[in-house]
Amino acid sequence: MKINLRAYGLTTLTLLAFCSVVVARDLGPDEALRLRQQGVILPLEQLLQQAMDRHPGAKLLEAGLEKKHDVYLYNVELLTADGVVRELDLEAATGRLIKDKVDD
Repeated sequence: MKINLRAYGLTTLTLLAFCSVVVARDLGPDEALRLRQQGVILPLEQLLQQAMDRHPGAKLLEAGLEKKHDVYLYNVELLTADGVVRELDLEAATGRLIKDKVDD
């Protein structure tokens, strides 16, 4: 039996892309507001201050909310005072820092 590696690779990439879409879902402002009002997540402003305190003098580039593996995460992108872009993930329900790394 001969396997077409090119077709196999393309199928694998397609499945991986699909799985990543299923695993993480971006949430819109209406849903974020509803979750905040229900007490499911903390206010973005509160967690944004926590992120800014980690990197004094940083500027906010982008922030968003997603649900990944049944956990709500705030994704925050900062430009530090020394010109480095950092990507932070904060658990939206608790404020716990999940990730703080240099953005590639």
